[in-house]
Amino acid sequence: MEFQATLFAEEGPSATVLTPAPQRRLLTRGAWVDVQQDWLPSPDDVFATLVTDVPWRAERREMYDRVVDVPRLVHTYQVGAPLPHPVLTQAREALSRHYAPELGEPFVTAGCCYYRDGSDSVAWHGDTIGRGRTQDTMVAIVSVGDPRRLMLRPRGGGSSISITMGHGDLVVMGGSCQRTWEHAVPKVAHAGPRLSVQFRPRHVF
Repeated sequence: MEFQATLFAEEGPSATVLTPAPQRRLLTRGAWVDVQQDWLPSPDDVFATLVTDVPWRAERREMYDRVVDVPRLVHTYQVGAPLPHPVLTQAREALSRHYAPELGEPFVTAGCCYYRDGSDSVAWHGDTIGRGRTQDTMVAIVSVGDPRRLMLRPRGGGSSISITMGHGDLVVMGGSCQRTWEHAVPKVAHAGPRLSVQFRPRHVF
């Protein structure tokens, strides 16, 4: 399925000053999630650049007694690596400034995922590598392409919540969210391509 670009979208990179102004939803045990729809300028241009310019790779992972394909394409821009689109650089800088009082350090890496259709997904998990289960961190996600649901649920059981991430939307998971909650992007019957960029501080992967 092809992704339908935004009707009347602006052309080329935007010079708009990016100012995060998300709505915060408080969860349990010190976790929270911020959501801002239509935040990213030039989402069509960012989408096209990510599809063509990111060196996407397929991964395989051991699961139980066999090795399986990871159901999405991935690439990570490590510390100091230039991002593929200037709007993403602006976004990372704006988010680092906005969340500096809570984060205490800038976002420095950008993990990219390419969900090619509805069969691509990511299983339940929390981003705790490098921080463990005792130190809080933050993950900021920018989404372009077809809408997909981001599901969140408390670790150990409890009711889940669903956030639809649309074209150009921003979702930030903070507080204890990575330690006390899990998140996932489930499979769906029908969906076009969707790409996400996850900004993280230095010690979270």
